[in-house]
Amino acid sequence: MGRPELVIFDCDGVLVDSEVIAVRVLVANLARHGLALTEADAHAMFVGGTMANNAEVARAAGADLGPDWVAGIYAEIYAALRDGTPVTKGVPELLDRLDTARVPYCVASNGSEEKMQITLGQTGLWHRFQGAVFSAHTLGVAKPDPRLFLTAAGDVPPETCVVIEDSPTGVRAAIAARMRCLAYAPEGDGVALAGLGAEVFTSMTDLPEMLHLTRA
Repeated sequence: MGRPELVIFDCDGVLVDSEVIAVRVLVANLARHGLALTEADAHAMFVGGTMANNAEVARAAGADLGPDWVAGIYAEIYAALRDGTPVTKGVPELLDRLDTARVPYCVASNGSEEKMQITLGQTGLWHRFQGAVFSAHTLGVAKPDPRLFLTAAGDVPPETCVVIEDSPTGVRAAIAARMRCLAYAPEGDGVALAGLGAEVFTSMTDLPEMLHLTRA
């Protein structure tokens, strides 16, 4: 595959370093509901899933969660994200390269549009994705279902799209959509993602070459 016709970004953990914040809030919240987890445990159990599904996973693991838990945890996470969510190093420069190469891009997330407005808005990225934001909350279909990515692609053939992901859920959705998937694993823990069919990279500075943006 040469230069893509469309690049589809996941949001949390790819464009912004928000997952660390969300996991920390989740661990503290679940501890109050009778489920003690390390941040590593919570990351493995919950990252990439929808919050409704996370609630079921937590209940199955022993958490005593009420019917309003999802709304409550969202409020806690959003408040923490508003306090400061850093952009992933190298992302603004990568978007500049895509703009120069005239390669369109969008964001497709299992998170809500409100959450993306919070995280991308404070990092200066929100305006760069205007008209190109796809949320599972809005569309009613979430990863690993490939329809989120297929909807984001629109009329662009799937085989000409590249998805940038960081979770098994997202990788599965990209592969099911027949899209090339590049998996961001900055801590060097991408073996599982590679096993699902993704090409692993560890720095956003790796992407211009992988996306063939270095060619004239």
